[in-house]
Amino acid sequence: MPTSLYDLSVPTFQQTLRAVGGFLDRAARHCAETGADPDDFVCARLFEDMAPFHFQIEAAWHHCVWGLEAVKTGLFSPPALIGPVPFADLRALIGKAERTLEAFTPDEVNGWAGKDLDLQIGPRRLAFTSETLILSFSLPNSHFHAVTAYDILRTLGVPLGKRDYEGRLRTRALNAGA
Repeated sequence: MPTSLYDLSVPTFQQTLRAVGGFLDRAARHCAETGADPDDFVCARLFEDMAPFHFQIEAAWHHCVWGLEAVKTGLFSPPALIGPVPFADLRALIGKAERTLEAFTPDEVNGWAGKDLDLQIGPRRLAFTSETLILSFSLPNSHFHAVTAYDILRTLGVPLGKRDYEGRLRTRALNAGA
């Protein structure tokens, strides 16, 4: 069976966002157990010249949801960044993104396959197809920002492991007799 645009995008974005939500929940539990303030994570950075934690969460959301919206509309126009907000608001943002992705249907997303998209992204004008926008722009960016948020939390002592980043893998059922 061929892989569809829906299969390439929505479940992959969902896996990433659910993993982000999971490690945000783990960070909140860690803070509750240690007496730390999760709002201290909001402006944390890996390096001075890198964007802060809140930006990483927002950018992961933008590339998951607004990557698909770009395929749908032909415009990559995520909302303006909201900036530093309480940690709980960042978790709510990821929950909202998860619900947005759940609303996309396979028929709807697959109907956007093969479109030519000429997008203005900042000063760059880029020519994509629906598939190349998802595979070469939105997926790599969503993963970059998700892993950077994960790394910030790890650096600050939140006990996370690789499985927290991977999220729930989409495995096939094993044959009981095999």
